[in-house]
Amino acid sequence: MKLAALVSGGKDSIFAIYKALQEGHEVTHLINIIPARDDSYMYHSINLHMVELISAACGIPLVQQESSGIKELELDDLTLALKKVDVDGVSVGAIESQYQAGRVQKICDSLGLKVYAPLWHRDPEELLTEMSKVLDIRIVRVAADGLDKSWLGRPINVNSIEHLKALNKRYMVHMAGEGGEYETVVLDAPFFKKRIEIVKSEVEWQGDTGSLKILEAKLVDKN
Repeated sequence: MKLAALVSGGKDSIFAIYKALQEGHEVTHLINIIPARDDSYMYHSINLHMVELISAACGIPLVQQESSGIKELELDDLTLALKKVDVDGVSVGAIESQYQAGRVQKICDSLGLKVYAPLWHRDPEELLTEMSKVLDIRIVRVAADGLDKSWLGRPINVNSIEHLKALNKRYMVHMAGEGGEYETVVLDAPFFKKRIEIVKSEVEWQGDTGSLKILEAKLVDKN
């Protein structure tokens, strides 16, 4: 199946592409929506310039579409983006968000496209462990009890997964960040021809939430 992949640069959308390629699908385009608002219900807004590097790293063409970011109206912008590509279906990294999954399904139904959602209703801990084995994932935003400034830039690995398990038990932090507890960026994946290296970044902290703003990054050869 020819797929267009919805991407934010984070772990879920990138891992969905990895699964699609593993299963023999062809990912012909990356689709990235750029919301005008930070509080978009549908789309991530942090470090979206990294998606251009991800496109270059894996060699898959990128289609970007600006969006109002206004609830429900922002769905029209995804429709516009998908009309620009000739595919059979859409890859999404949704895990539990019925809001996002339901609306993507409705858009795809209207366009005659199938939805490919390999992460849907997977066990979060198992999924995160599987991701960490094949992706280089860094945390770039935190907004939950127990997730302080020290988490910004931290890789998701065995150690951080154990800490997330403890935070899940104590504060009900979702292991995969599905409730917006944290957001990520992917610097390398098996289907990347080059990996991404962060050259310059800065931390923005607002009391109990914060972000790692990536100011400069580049592609480098894999070892």
